[in-house]
Amino acid sequence: MIVVHLIALAVLQGLTEFLPISSSAHLILLPIFEGWSDQGLAFDVAVHLGTLSAVVVYFRRELGVMARDWTGSVLHRRHTADSRLAWAVLWGTVPVGLAGLALNDWVDSTMREPTVAVPIIATTTIVFGLLLGWADLRGRRQRDEHTIVWRDVLVIGIAQAVALLPGTSRSGITMTAGLMVGLTREAAARFSFLLSIPVIVLAGALEVLHVAAAGAPVRWSELVLGTVVSGVSAYLCIHFFLKLLERIGMLPFVVYRLLLGGVLIWYLTRLP
Repeated sequence: MIVVHLIALAVLQGLTEFLPISSSAHLILLPIFEGWSDQGLAFDVAVHLGTLSAVVVYFRRELGVMARDWTGSVLHRRHTADSRLAWAVLWGTVPVGLAGLALNDWVDSTMREPTVAVPIIATTTIVFGLLLGWADLRGRRQRDEHTIVWRDVLVIGIAQAVALLPGTSRSGITMTAGLMVGLTREAAARFSFLLSIPVIVLAGALEVLHVAAAGAPVRWSELVLGTVVSGVSAYLCIHFFLKLLERIGMLPFVVYRLLLGGVLIWYLTRLP
């Protein structure tokens, strides 16, 4: 890969993984529109490792408390708000884990075909962008992530499974569901980010198996650079997004999604 392409894709992954605008869609669309060759699964693993590192480092204190209290809930049946949050993250991952095992090969193969990917991304970008705007406008926004109950976990977990479709946005659909069940914007975002940790681990492990099975040569310098760049950009994205979210709301991201969807529809009309 050309270094400029590598850096652009890594920055794009780091920014869009946690913004409600779909990282998978942008990683598919940029090479299509720029005429670049597909970056390959090994690079996808590297940039996902970077974003995983960013969210773990950013929430290291919260994760430490959650791990301690979760262990206490298992060994001593001593439940706290943080142990319940840890269980919510784990159970909320089950639907997307099952859906990923069933559909991942189809998504990976089919969604790399421009004639299939672009119409689907255009549709999901607009539909789920409008849903995000509606949830932000109508949500009660009264609860934090420690008040999540099993019904909320079910709703958010099922919503996350839908994000296997490119253009949906894992962070976007989980924030949408969080707003729908009454979480504040920041609580919905924080739970979405925590929920990303097991999802990225599972997705990365699956991609590692695919890379190993393919037996393709690995360019380690590219992968290390991609990991570092995506990690730094993801950390900055999380930090500033949480700082600004209550002030700016979801409207800028809704507008962006509608504009992107409109551009993709225009692009489809220009195809021969």
